[in-house]
Amino acid sequence: MSKLNDPVVRHSASSGQDSPDVWGIYEPDTGSIQYICADPSTKKAALIDVVLNFDPASFAVDTRSMDQVLNLVEQEGLTVQWVLDTHPHADHLMASSQLKERTGAPNAIGEKVKEIAEIWRGIYHTPDAFDPERDFDRLFADGDTFRLGDMDMRVMLSPGHTLGSITYICGDAAFVHDTFMQPDSGTARADFPGGTTEDLWNSLQAIFELPDDTRLFVGHDYGSKGRDEPEWEATVKTHKAKNIHVKAGTAKQDYIKTREERDAILSLPDRMLAALQINLRGGNLPEAEDDGGHYLKIPVGKF
Repeated sequence: MSKLNDPVVRHSASSGQDSPDVWGIYEPDTGSIQYICADPSTKKAALIDVVLNFDPASFAVDTRSMDQVLNLVEQEGLTVQWVLDTHPHADHLMASSQLKERTGAPNAIGEKVKEIAEIWRGIYHTPDAFDPERDFDRLFADGDTFRLGDMDMRVMLSPGHTLGSITYICGDAAFVHDTFMQPDSGTARADFPGGTTEDLWNSLQAIFELPDDTRLFVGHDYGSKGRDEPEWEATVKTHKAKNIHVKAGTAKQDYIKTREERDAILSLPDRMLAALQINLRGGNLPEAEDDGGHYLKIPVGKF
């Protein structure tokens, strides 16, 4: 039976000094990978791109993926120091605000989320919606650093998939979200509002400048021809040698042509129009109305 339909957890062990322990937790409904990045010496951990589960048919929300991540944190004797997201996801709800409440750790995302919020205020025709400075404790700029236990984490702006996507780099681990896919799948799409293929190309090339032994942890995996188990880790060296879209020697114009032709036939994620309204609030639902219920506004015919 295909493991693409099952939750999967794998540990990528620290190789020594300046190398974190990383756990990847695969969420099968959206093909998302959630991460725990931990300093082996202090057991301090960052939770990255954790999913709040959402049923696009019923609009029901639950915390089973978040609970799985927190149970693993407890099993490994870790303490959550940061709740991090790489961008406002279009295909799943972020668990940021719920994790902040459960763990007491600050939540963070890239500062350009403010520009993304402005785009989506227009799409939803909600001029007063979304206040990232209220809903996130830290908005990171390109080049910012912060501590995870005794280790440094660095922020790299990596636009293309969205205009404000960021990569988190901790020692020999880089959490590259929706830039690279696995080498046998290529790269992520760049056709969402504010994204561009040229920006994505430039972001991929910047990630290629990391040391060859850097472990790249991607945001999604949907399998590939001949492979029915999820994967999410490969080194810079492996991507340079084998990535089907951007291996070493690929011409920029050839990549852009390939990527744009592929994006032109992709459907929108089935959760997108709900997800952005919630994720631009840090994972919070809109304010409850008089009956105590929460309601989303869905634009008709804009896509």
